[in-house]
Parts: sequence; structure tokens; C-alpha cells
Amino acid sequence: MDPMRLGAIARKEWIQLKRDTRSMILAFVLPVLLLIFFGYAITWDVNDIPVAVLDQDRTPESRLLVEAFESSGYFSVSEYLDSPELVDQRLVGDDVIGVLWIPPGFERDVDAPGRAAEVQLLLDGSDANTATIALNYADAIVTRFGARAMLGGSRATPPIALQARTWYNPNLVSRHMIVPGLIAVIMSIIAAMLTALTIAREWERGTMEQLAATPVSRVEVVIGKLLPYVAIGLFDVAVTVAAGMWIFGTPLNGSVTLLALLTLLFLTGALGLGIFISAAVKSQVLAMQIAMVATYLPAVLLSGFMFDIASMPAVLRAFTFLVPARYYVTVTRGVFLKGVGAEVLWAQALFMLAYAALGLALATRAFRKELQA
Repeated sequence: MDPMRLGAIARKEWIQLKRDTRSMILAFVLPVLLLIFFGYAITWDVNDIPVAVLDQDRTPESRLLVEAFESSGYFSVSEYLDSPELVDQRLVGDDVIGVLWIPPGFERDVDAPGRAAEVQLLLDGSDANTATIALNYADAIVTRFGARAMLGGSRATPPIALQARTWYNPNLVSRHMIVPGLIAVIMSIIAAMLTALTIAREWERGTMEQLAATPVSRVEVVIGKLLPYVAIGLFDVAVTVAAGMWIFGTPLNGSVTLLALLTLLFLTGALGLGIFISAAVKSQVLAMQIAMVATYLPAVLLSGFMFDIASMPAVLRAFTFLVPARYYVTVTRGVFLKGVGAEVLWAQALFMLAYAALGLALATRAFRKELQA
């Protein structure tokens, strides 16, 4: 490969890119906008869950339990019900997520040795995620309440005391997990969409004849066209990383150099995939649509960004090995939150190296300088 010819192709592509306002917005504006939008829109933190209370005991002990729910910050009592007949009516509507039902004799059972006091939390299961989280919160609150009440009984302390600590994200802030994954998802989409326009643009603008007349090889054309977008991709990643740290407070505990090197591998594969699509279909609109479908759905659904891969059926788990974003999500979360190095991420690096080689090979094979009648 001739460096002079590569430089000439790269300069030509950069000039064409600067003249295309749509591509410039896609390259420099959209990544940050998507990070901010999805960073605020996607969250698994559930606070102030609205609940109604049906307190049939009406004792100091039952009021203490209600106060324990309110003071936790996870639940907010929106109303007190007078009769059990109102429970179904409230849960059918959208005013509350659950109903805390304290039966008669609650205080008596709490104070009675050897007897378990019962309390019921009825939840709206139409939103299974919120209901599951609310159930876990309620279980922890009731456990702590029971341990406090146990101090006045025959046992001075609970039989088992669990001391739990969470590493890498000690406060369980969902945005600290979402932002690194978002960077991987956004870049997989943007990279493929950017280069999906390159070869198709040449055909639609009628400049392919000029390119075909030059002495450059297919490999030089592909790599030359790739170089400006690699630089843009690295710039976008740097900006989104800085935005994630500044806006959302996401820590970057690992090596910036390692993140940059693995990002380069990932971007090379994603950009190569875009050029392959562009060369194969020769239409900017169709290439953009194919690039969106080929990157967006797998990156969101099968990369581990939104859904745990271990919980997927075996067939889908096997398919996720073909999704490059899976490996880059692991890289970004590992570098950001865990501060891990190459000794942990070497397998992801090998997969992304193979992805980069495959992307370049497909793009080179699909590109033809010969003009067909």
C-alpha cells in the first residue's frame, strides 16, 4: 500500500464528508445527544414507589412499620384505605403500584414470643420489573423491622447477621452501569451508519468513474476511506466518555490507553461493516436502513447492555457470540467500573481483532472498481 495514495483517498473522503451536513451531524452531534437522552431516559433505579396503606390494626407498632416504608425513600404512601374492598379498585388504576395491608392483631403478634406477625404487600404485576424491585425493597425493610422488634423478645439479636458489600458500584447507581454500555451501543450504531454512506455516495453522485480511473487498489480505497472515520470515531468516544464522567458522574477507574486501543479494534470492525453494506447495496437510503437494523437491534438486545445474557435461552446465548457489541460492552464496563486490564480483557480483544479483520475483508471483497454496464 502506498501511503501517498492512502492519504489522497482519506483527504478526498474528508472533503466529501464536510460537504454533507447530514453526515457531519451524524458524526459529531448525534453521539452526545444519544448519550444524554438515553442516559437520563434509561434507569433501573426505582424510588418513591406509590403505595396505599390498609391498616386494620391501627396501633403504634403498625404505624412504625408504615413509617419504616416511608423513611426508606423507596416507597411513598399516597393514601390510606378504609376497607379491603378498595384494594382491587386502587390496583386496577394507575394511582398506586402496591397496597400495604396490615391485618388486625399485628402489634399483638409482634410482641408475642414464638409467633410470626403477618403483613401483606399486594403489587401490580403488570410492570414486572418495578414489582420485583419493590418486592425486594419491601423484604429488606420488613427484615430490618423484624430485627428491631426482636430486641424486645427472648432473643437479643437475630440468629444470623448478614453483612453485604457491593464492589465496583457500591451505591448500585444504575447510570454508572448504563453509561459505559451506552457508549458501546451508540458507537456500534454510529460507526456503521457513517460508513454505510461512503461507497453508495460515490455511485449516486456519479464520482465512481473518477475513482475507478485512479491507480489505487481496492484495499487502498477501503482503508483510505476508513481513516477519517476512525479518527472521528475515536473523537466521538473521547467526547462521550468525558460527557459520561462529567454529566452522570460515571467513574473511569481503568487505563485510558487500553480503552483507546480496544476501541480502535471495535471501530475498525464496525466501520468495515458499514463500507461492506454500502458497497453491496449502492444506495444511501437502503444502506442506512440495513446498517440500522444490523447494528441497533443486536447491540441493544443481545449485547448484555439491557438484558443479562446468562438469563437468555441457550440458542440466543450462542447467537450473542456473533454480536461485536457484546465484547465492547464488557470492555467499557470493565475499564470504567472495575479498572481491569489486558489480563482480564484479552479474550474480548481477540474477538474484536477478528471482528476488525472480518470487517475489512468483507468491505474489500464487496468493493468493485469496475463499472458495470
